[in-house]
Amino acid sequence: MHIKPRVLNLKNKRGIEEELEKIGVSREGKRILSQKANLYFIKLEGIPSQAANLLKQEMLSVSADAAIKKEVASFAVSKSDVLLIGTEAHYNKVIPKLRRQPFSLSHLSCELEQILKNIKREKFILSLGDKQLDLAKKVAIMGILNLTPDSFYDGGRYTQKKKALVRVERMVSHGADLIDIGGESTRPGATKVSTEEELRRIIPIIGKMKELFEIPVSVDTYKAQIAQEAIEAGADMINDISGLRFDSEMKHVVAKYKVPLVLMHIKGTPGDMQNNPYYDSLLGEIISYLRESIVIAKEAGIDEERIVIDPGIGFGKSARHNLEIIDKLSELKSLGRPILIGVSRKSFIGNVLNLPLQERLEGSLAATCLAVTQGARIVRTHDVKETRRAIDLTQAIINS
Repeated sequence: MHIKPRVLNLKNKRGIEEELEKIGVSREGKRILSQKANLYFIKLEGIPSQAANLLKQEMLSVSADAAIKKEVASFAVSKSDVLLIGTEAHYNKVIPKLRRQPFSLSHLSCELEQILKNIKREKFILSLGDKQLDLAKKVAIMGILNLTPDSFYDGGRYTQKKKALVRVERMVSHGADLIDIGGESTRPGATKVSTEEELRRIIPIIGKMKELFEIPVSVDTYKAQIAQEAIEAGADMINDISGLRFDSEMKHVVAKYKVPLVLMHIKGTPGDMQNNPYYDSLLGEIISYLRESIVIAKEAGIDEERIVIDPGIGFGKSARHNLEIIDKLSELKSLGRPILIGVSRKSFIGNVLNLPLQERLEGSLAATCLAVTQGARIVRTHDVKETRRAIDLTQAIINS
């Protein structure tokens, strides 16, 4: 007998379960083996040395492991980052052990349990008015409608109502699932506009859109008054670039009207966010910021099931930061909310490829498709037709 082994590319639990099904493993066997097949790397930052040592011992006791700073064993340092390395089965064994330990490890056990649930979650249904988007079945396309004279890509193109509505009609025909309207540019260094001017730009268009099209409308604003009047005019969702940090009344407006909310990460403000942004831990700081935003929203009465998260590509990030976010986007799954990504035509693409705005379509599509493989469920784009086609093929490959 001549045996020819091959290495399988099993990237997720579903792929593992499908292979076990092909082999003919029993139902109980599939349940046990699937928990052993995927390694989860969970990083903890700034853990006291006593707790780090205990974590190392407990992980080793279930045949998993933990990486800690070498000086921790001798207590030569007071704190250490910790990298936990284990399968789902390992964590299921160690979590009950941690509940009996001191140094806040009992609290950590609850956090680990929730993270494991979050990263495995795939089903999200977003209710927008009388429509529902099943984000497990299809990645949603959010078409961009900038009603501003100074947006970085299409500023001034759609400031007239007729042109704006033609733009909406085209995006709907090209496969958009919702439209995101902006009345104030938030590009780096953009000039602020008054509340009155922002309302003048967006409210008439929202009303006409609701009259002519059966498509959900999102409004890109961080101002509570804009959000309230937009919702009363028919808007179905609020997209807040500040993650509820710029206007303390925003959370109350969203809670009152019970609409979905996009919480985005930003470092600084649009006026200063690109002044040499620096991070000690890029993904760690983004996740911490978004986690705090989710807490703010929930404490105000916003249903967690209505929350979407966005890492904020280009908002207080260098080109290198943006590339790293896309590469590690799946880490945001730990928050248990659907991920929105917006890379369309942005400057980091031009920096990498040395291309002007008009020639960044291919780069936008490449970054978008990679983001989808990493877990993005909503994509914000200027190029609806091309993005829809690229994502549909990407999903077909993933689901094959």
